[in-house]
Amino acid sequence: MNYQWYPGHMTKARRMMQEDSRLIDLVIELVDARVPMSSRNPDIDEIVRGKSRIVLLNKADLADKWYNSQWIDYFEKKGFYALEINARSGAGIKNIMPLVQKACQEKMERDRKRGIVNRPVRAMVAGIPNVGKSTFINSFAGKACTKTGNKPGVTRGKQWIRMNKNLELLDTPGILWPKFEDRKTGERLAMIGSISDEILEPQELAIAVIAYLQREYPQLLKERYGVEEAGEYAAGESDAEKGGAEAADIAKARELLTEICIARRCFQKGEMPDISRAARLLLDDFRNGRIGRITLEYPEEWT
Repeated sequence: MNYQWYPGHMTKARRMMQEDSRLIDLVIELVDARVPMSSRNPDIDEIVRGKSRIVLLNKADLADKWYNSQWIDYFEKKGFYALEINARSGAGIKNIMPLVQKACQEKMERDRKRGIVNRPVRAMVAGIPNVGKSTFINSFAGKACTKTGNKPGVTRGKQWIRMNKNLELLDTPGILWPKFEDRKTGERLAMIGSISDEILEPQELAIAVIAYLQREYPQLLKERYGVEEAGEYAAGESDAEKGGAEAADIAKARELLTEICIARRCFQKGEMPDISRAARLLLDDFRNGRIGRITLEYPEEWT
């Protein structure tokens, strides 16, 4: 399945962000806690080079708790300020303002020495589509400042929001990058809903989700849908054996999707299994955390 998705408005949004980067002191970058690296747009490093950075692991409630702390350590070792949040519930939001002051301490000290007082910090809020930027801003502000939606591409233009006398935020559209070099990156972004479902094949994507879950979180599948766990492959496999294991994982995942379809009574007329409906149901369950807290990638993959 082709996971590339780069609609025309993203080129315009990227150019706009580049122009606005000279106006800001700080970048607040939201990533999805389930895929903290795959949900980082590498172009942002180039666009805002030299600016202080806070990385917010949003949707932390949907990700594996143990790996959340591992990812915080990872980003802090890279020189970023990092924090777990849940923009929807407001968890962690109160800890952001002290982090902003810490990240911009040198800037504020320079302003003071130059006689500039009471100038607010200007921060750009950046991230990929559907990572929760607008929900974060509304939660941070304590009121509805921006339009939100549970699909990519809701925010199309920029908007300045004055939070208080000390901070102004620039809301920017979610942008991806023109080409994913790694197929796994595109697959993971599709799993969490950052790529438009209109270009995806839900059955194949659901099978990829099940294949991952049966390797890493088999008990969660059993608890949610009552399906049997897949067997594990022995350690020390050759590359050829691993390739065979992956093929077997996919074959088993197809069987499990059919079992889920029947268990959840997803039928067409004539009691025919509606696999597409079951696939959409599973993807919705996964994206909304109903299956459990799941992380799709780990820091050791990126070290």
